[in-house]
Amino acid sequence: MSQTTTITEGQNGTRTVTLMNGSVYNFHSNMSTTLEKIPIIDASRIWSEKLEDRQAVAEEIREASREIGFFYLINHGIDQKYADEVMNQAQRFFALTEQKKMEVFTGLVPNEYVGFHPMECYNRNGWKHQDLSEAFNWAYDPGEDPEAVDKSQPSVSIWPSDLPGFREGLYAYHTQLLRLSRRLARIFALALHLPEDSFDEYVRRPEAGMRILHYPEQQHSVEDQNGIGAHTDVECFTIVTQDSAGGLEVLSKNGHWIRAEPIPGSFVVNIADCFMRQTNDFFVSTVHRVINKSGKERYSAPFFFGLDRSKLLEAIPTCVSEENPMKYPIMTGGEYYKWRTNRQKRTNTYNTSQGNNEVQ
Repeated sequence: MSQTTTITEGQNGTRTVTLMNGSVYNFHSNMSTTLEKIPIIDASRIWSEKLEDRQAVAEEIREASREIGFFYLINHGIDQKYADEVMNQAQRFFALTEQKKMEVFTGLVPNEYVGFHPMECYNRNGWKHQDLSEAFNWAYDPGEDPEAVDKSQPSVSIWPSDLPGFREGLYAYHTQLLRLSRRLARIFALALHLPEDSFDEYVRRPEAGMRILHYPEQQHSVEDQNGIGAHTDVECFTIVTQDSAGGLEVLSKNGHWIRAEPIPGSFVVNIADCFMRQTNDFFVSTVHRVINKSGKERYSAPFFFGLDRSKLLEAIPTCVSEENPMKYPIMTGGEYYKWRTNRQKRTNTYNTSQGNNEVQ
């Protein structure tokens, strides 16, 4: 799930990005570059039985999470057929009529981000034209989790009728990414110089939402429109599956937009705000956006992984000290998720255009 931002321009042309969480970033130009690179990390070692192998890849992830908050993950062990099926299902869903997709409009579910988010219903940065994308979100379902402790708990997701294979295709991939994310949670623990099992209890019933997105090719300039505007994600980390169209761009510490060019079979992983909070800003949740000037439609499928909503988002012990106290108030994951979800959904201009300003 993303977090809305606003952008202002200074006298020297430098633009300022102000997030809803109060963080402020600057960038010099709307044009992107490949001169700066996003690290590529070989994930095969996360499955190694040797602790020193897992520690070695954890140190690479620690460096990337600290310096840029983004990295590619290759050799991750998930069969490409699951990603291909999700992209096929995305094309099926977004080809439906608007009336059919609106049967699962996100405004029908208070306090949650699940369901359909219509085309051009957000304008995250206040550009001349609305963000040119549409999305469908679904949530964690213990019934689809082989490791679930209690499979009786209901899911909050809503699903379109008469679309056979859609739910099944999406959850097949979700289950694979859930397994990978739990393993990555252990690697992140090592990256933070904690015992490897430190997060195990927090991810038995994780916050694990996912979405599919459709981006038509943009006709307007990057100065007037984005596919999805500059934002950060909410949970601990995001695993992005993207097609060959490209368009994902990451804001570097130097204030330049870096193109995250597609690498076949890879994931793009980014740190999100909950992890930045818990690590007391040691890990960075980096601003990113999508600009689709590829000449074709773009599809992507980000998986958002976080901690159990009932658990407190307490400081990571290795990231605080007397000289560096915790910067953020303590709250549960659920309280934080609800606050951020409602702030985001209130910016959905579809609600206003329909005369409904109360949808949460």
